[in-house]
Amino acid sequence: MHSRKQAPVKYYVGIDVGSASVRAALVDEFGTVVTHADQPIQIWEPQPDHYEQSSADIWAACCLVTKKVVCGVDASQIRGVGFDATCSLVVVDKKFQPLAVNCEGQNYRNVIMWMDHRAVSQVERINATQHRVLSYVGGVMSVEMQPPKLLWIKENLQESCWEKAGYFFDLPDFLSWKATGVTARSLCTVVCKWTYTSDGGWDDSFWKMIGLEDLVKDKYEKIGNHVLSPGEPVGKGLMPEAAKDLGLPEGIAVAASLIDAHAGGLGVIGADVKGHNLPCENQPITSRVAMICGTSSCHMGVSETPIFVPGVWGPYFSAMVPGLWLNEGGQSATGKLIDHVVRGHVAFPELQSKAAASACSIYTYLNSHLDLIKKSLPVGFLTVDLHVWPDFHGNRSPLTDLTLKGMVVGLTLSRGLDELALIYLATIQAIALGTRHILETMKAAGHHIDTLFLCGGLSKNPLFVQMHADITGKPVVLSKEVESVLVGAAVLGACASRDFASIQVCS
Repeated sequence: MHSRKQAPVKYYVGIDVGSASVRAALVDEFGTVVTHADQPIQIWEPQPDHYEQSSADIWAACCLVTKKVVCGVDASQIRGVGFDATCSLVVVDKKFQPLAVNCEGQNYRNVIMWMDHRAVSQVERINATQHRVLSYVGGVMSVEMQPPKLLWIKENLQESCWEKAGYFFDLPDFLSWKATGVTARSLCTVVCKWTYTSDGGWDDSFWKMIGLEDLVKDKYEKIGNHVLSPGEPVGKGLMPEAAKDLGLPEGIAVAASLIDAHAGGLGVIGADVKGHNLPCENQPITSRVAMICGTSSCHMGVSETPIFVPGVWGPYFSAMVPGLWLNEGGQSATGKLIDHVVRGHVAFPELQSKAAASACSIYTYLNSHLDLIKKSLPVGFLTVDLHVWPDFHGNRSPLTDLTLKGMVVGLTLSRGLDELALIYLATIQAIALGTRHILETMKAAGHHIDTLFLCGGLSKNPLFVQMHADITGKPVVLSKEVESVLVGAAVLGACASRDFASIQVCS
């Protein structure tokens, strides 16, 4: 028998820049992650609420992990690359060299992270304008968005940074520029974090009203006057220098990027759930919320018409799924909060040693320890007298109050592992209650949500997943492919390669 020769499998590279690490995956044309790698990146905290990174450090990590995942693969089978990243602000001069975003003049620290809260007074003044563009960010702009950060730079680093700056990039757009040499921006970044609108573009009156009229005068060259939809090919593909850095073929397609949460949403929200008797089966995608759980949590819901939800970002048109409006709720610290609470407890060294002796992670050990102490009661009832208010880093949604602080009620004099396990549980429950608050606010505004689709690091924690199901009262779906954010990034590369007609087909 003569078998027909099979065509070589096509591959796509997804590169995801999170808050603390960079990850890359090689994904085949069927959406399977063949291999993935990760590399930590540095965070500087020069003073409270100031968080900075280095674009050079981030790019070096991108190159390292990408070379690892493509090692040994026939280069001719790699068809495209897609980036996603946190919505951090990257500043470079007119020659694209890094510019310091700090008073110390450390040029390599040229990234103001998404979670940086230095621009509190600036965002308060922006919100006081009540400009019409604010209606598309839930009515109140967040300190985590880019306009307040830009205003802070102008007011605090006028000579050293603002006047020397050539370009201000959202980190996902910096990465596509680094790969192609083209300064085009993604519709996702400029709509979600910069006040661009998909129908009207930039609003001159907004920038003039908040004191950033200089950006209007240069025809928005510094922040982007060429905007592409996510997944569109950028320029002529991978430049020779970038190709060498990444270990990828020169000229392969590079996609207009996505913010990391949006890549995760793209990776899970369209999942096939037939045969599982879920309420969203045979229902439109608008009945789903994708929840991306990492350092922070993002709640992504789509609708066919714009829905204005007080305290929830959006509605953003085509920012995640083409042709649909997006609302984005969020909690500014979830993974970071759990880590902070656990590592700051006096019993943490004991937890560390016992987890190491059991050859498991600290969170796996805590989950099993809770099972030991729960006795006959459901685990959720262990915290009947212990309550956490989780807004240690302010409230993003739906209260939009960055001045809120965290609180723990019900502490005792106990200092042991039992107490650590209980405060860990209470923190997870508090985060889940925050999710419930966001979903109820979205429902009150007009969303019809019946199923949660989780991805990200925290979705690998069974206790986190169970508490969200219990507290929201909604079924939780976990993707068979756990690296959904990386799949979302690879989908962009597949779309840019023109091997697939659209993002919807890729997904």
